Amino acid sequence: MPPMVSREPAETVYRGWASFVHAVLSASTRRDWRCPERVPHGGGVLLVANHISHFDPLVLGEYLIYGAGRWPRYLGKEELWHVPVVGWLARHCGQIPVRRDAARSGTGLAAAERALRDGLAVTVYPEGTITADPEGWPMVARSGAARLALATRCPVIPIGQTGAELVIPGKRMHVPRLFPPKPIAITCGEPVVLDDLYAAYHPGGAGDDVTAEAAQRSHEAIIEAGARIMDAITILVEEVRGRPAPAGRYDLRLGRRVPRPIPPMWLDGPRPLG
Repeated sequence: MPPMVSREPAETVYRGWASFVHAVLSASTRRDWRCPERVPHGGGVLLVANHISHFDPLVLGEYLIYGAGRWPRYLGKEELWHVPVVGWLARHCGQIPVRRDAARSGTGLAAAERALRDGLAVTVYPEGTITADPEGWPMVARSGAARLALATRCPVIPIGQTGAELVIPGKRMHVPRLFPPKPIAITCGEPVVLDDLYAAYHPGGAGDDVTAEAAQRSHEAIIEAGARIMDAITILVEEVRGRPAPAGRYDLRLGRRVPRPIPPMWLDGPRPLG
């Protein structure tokens, strides 16, 4: 296992917690880590991954700290900061609370934007929750990750993972099934290309010198950015799971898989149909 390479500062509690988790996972998982070198060694970076279990922040965090040398700053529900022990750890490990109602409008992401502009590695689950797809595949993205990517224009690095769902399956929290050791596979992809969407993005809606047409174009840019992010993650999940994903992507609001959104008409180049 590669030693931890600290290329950036981290809180004392975070370092201690990482060492503890690393020791536990060394005994309870069999790691298949691929391409951690694709994570930039420094500077603000948005790391986006599929969410499959309450346990995957631990295995993903170990991959990023011990494999890529970055200290991930997760976005989490503000309510978690009020949970005993969990909230204390989140505060002392420099994690980022987000109010869900504010996140939907984009105003709850200011702390994450500051972290990215300060050169930190911010980790986001674009789906916003553990997948509800019947076969555990990535779902349709919510808007938060796309808004952060378009607002900051920082590198967006996709990550695909599998195995954490064997330790804590489903959406309910319960005692981890640590033994026998579970296989954990994680891989990292090349940056998601979003350059052609930057100019269309406006952080606010119509008004404030933003026309209705410009606001609509910005909305379309957010949807397309989210679709590209989930496309990239899904390809990586296919790689670690060793099989192709089903057609379409599960939409939690509709309770079924839906086709990929068609890219907006104002974009040049080929346009996928589903």
